[in-house]
Amino acid sequence: MLAFRSREATRLASIYSERMRKLIGVAAVLMVYGVGGVAQDRLKTMPGYAQYQRVAREIPTAVKSGALSATWTGDGKALEYTRDGKRYRWDVATRHATDLVATEGSGGSARSGGSDKAGGSGGETPDRGRQYTTTVSPDRALKAVHRDRNIYLSAADGSNERAMTTDGSAASRVKYGTASWVYGEELEQVTAMWWSPDSTKLAYYRFDEKDVPDFYLTLNQTQLQTTVDTEAYPKAGVQNPIVDLFVYDVTTKQSTKIDVRDGKPFDNAVVGHYVYRVMWSPDGRELLFLRTNRRQNVMELTAANPSTGACRVVLREEWPTGWLNEDPRLVFLKDGRRFIWESQRTGWNNFYLYDLNGKLIAPLTTHTTFESGTLIKIDEQAGVVFYTARDGDNVLKLQLHRVGLDGKGDRRLTDPALHHAVGGCIPGVRGRFGNPTTTAPCGISPDSTFFVDVYQTHDTPASTRVVDASNGKTIAELATSDLTKFDELGLKKTEMFTYKASDGTTTLRGLIQFPSTFDPAKTYPALVTVYGGPEFTSNTARETFVTPSALTEYGFLVLNLDSRAIPGLGKRTLDAVYMKLGQTEMDDMAEGVKALWSRPYFDKARVGIFGTSYGGFSSLMELLRHPDVFAAASVSSPATDWRQYDTIYTERYMWMPQENRAGYDAGSAMTYAKDLKGRLLLYYGTADNNVHPSNTLQLVKALQDAGKSFELQVGPDRGHSGVNQDRMMEFFIQNLVTQ
Repeated sequence: MLAFRSREATRLASIYSERMRKLIGVAAVLMVYGVGGVAQDRLKTMPGYAQYQRVAREIPTAVKSGALSATWTGDGKALEYTRDGKRYRWDVATRHATDLVATEGSGGSARSGGSDKAGGSGGETPDRGRQYTTTVSPDRALKAVHRDRNIYLSAADGSNERAMTTDGSAASRVKYGTASWVYGEELEQVTAMWWSPDSTKLAYYRFDEKDVPDFYLTLNQTQLQTTVDTEAYPKAGVQNPIVDLFVYDVTTKQSTKIDVRDGKPFDNAVVGHYVYRVMWSPDGRELLFLRTNRRQNVMELTAANPSTGACRVVLREEWPTGWLNEDPRLVFLKDGRRFIWESQRTGWNNFYLYDLNGKLIAPLTTHTTFESGTLIKIDEQAGVVFYTARDGDNVLKLQLHRVGLDGKGDRRLTDPALHHAVGGCIPGVRGRFGNPTTTAPCGISPDSTFFVDVYQTHDTPASTRVVDASNGKTIAELATSDLTKFDELGLKKTEMFTYKASDGTTTLRGLIQFPSTFDPAKTYPALVTVYGGPEFTSNTARETFVTPSALTEYGFLVLNLDSRAIPGLGKRTLDAVYMKLGQTEMDDMAEGVKALWSRPYFDKARVGIFGTSYGGFSSLMELLRHPDVFAAASVSSPATDWRQYDTIYTERYMWMPQENRAGYDAGSAMTYAKDLKGRLLLYYGTADNNVHPSNTLQLVKALQDAGKSFELQVGPDRGHSGVNQDRMMEFFIQNLVTQ
């Protein structure tokens, strides 16, 4: 991705965080501490409630973290950070920290971003699946607005407005300056109009949705009168919207159509079926974008001539046995011609230095046994790049590396026994969607001499130190975590364990969290908290310190489990999931539970699982596919059959149902509804415009037709959300403790 300006970086980080919250649906407020803190009426009388109430409110402050958000001063001579309510400055020359009585004139952060030359987008963060409706030109003279399916151009103050497009309409199902809902949801396309750097041209989307089936969602069902939300929502296997790009010339008042498919028709095979990540080259001479085929296993970085519409391929990626990373990092160097590109072409994630003419200048990383992670800093003056990699003593422990811009002299700078986090110094560059990201300030000093390292493991709380960026030697320890309250509460550290995936070969990891009252002489029920989606790290094993879930205080062990769907194991491992959602990852996680069966305190007959969204799907499929492993499941907002979900996400991993019927059938909960043996709690929101209520209702019908008992909770007028946690715990205690 282009290195965005600071305002754009902040805006995209906000969107990213919000989308993560909405998609995963397991935010602590909902799934750890309850909704509104009000118990369901039976929970107060159930075992463990008093203990949970006593400890749960204390857990969030049980660890006084040693992870500092430290900022380098503009001159690079000092670090500033806050600890225990006091402001400190660590001096490079003396290598000591002193109290700061006042911070005025103390120097700015090295992570200054400059002006928003790309032009601002007005209004609040768009709703999921939507785009900004306004964009102001970089020179602040003009403003483009999307309204009523067309684009209007005016002076920045709104005067002298004129229609730039006129044929967008609900009747024709054509729209300009906005995108189809699925583009915003699955490709993170939050913009649909893009000013050239010199403010003379405006690129914009055109979408034709006439062949896309509408989905109708009834809203306001708790009101006297309902309303209907109508969305052109392409479900797996149906016709997609036709996407086009145009460039409007402010001087000539004419638009040029970009030939995004090189004159080829819009079909499933053409590279240009999807067109996204639109941006201007730094010099404004070309319009850049990514384009893929419908299957998303061929991708081209493409450059278009804005005057003629002709396109040329800068580089091409292919992965025939699976899917491509839809969100590769692309960062330009200062000359505006060279850029760093992220690719999994070797089967392992690496970085490459390219010229905009398409010439590969140098592979920056060439790892073939572990993956590169995230770009942290590019120091062109020193000729080095800092990046993270998964070469700790397990793949979950990220390490900091430095390598020359010529790809030579790669060196790991951190201890592989620990997980390390270093604040990124490239505005707008973050980890991939679905993976942990940090909002910490730039962690590497302006002269690239030192870096701030926050290090930890799953059972070692975070500490912060300053490290020599040339050799990895520790210069100063700034802070360590305090576990005094953690120990006073009797909290137990989380244990990591390993097991083999269902292929019998791949090593995976899990976490087991214990109640503070844990007695190894007793037996305990267990709960698995799950998400499980491809390349997501939510609710998997991790090497950041794990404070035990408050749910353990009800008397449960709480588990996090990996599968071959997690990132970091290499592209060929991910291929095991391709065309098999609901199979490979479920069988792997079931093996994680089985690995604990031999422990005397683990009651294998009393294991529950819960999750929301993909986590709801995972919970449901585990209960149905592995009744010998799971006795109960709380399932929120699940995709019960992938034919019900959108094209871009579903087909990326499953291809089309017309050509993968066996995979879709095996990944459908309806296939197994007749075999339900365990206890099931279902939940959906009636206003869910992402995973539609029809998913749950089709499952309800299948279960009723099969004569199966289950419980159902509904969120009236709620969107993509999770069941009230207290109600969920009533369900689990009733079925796994007091049955």
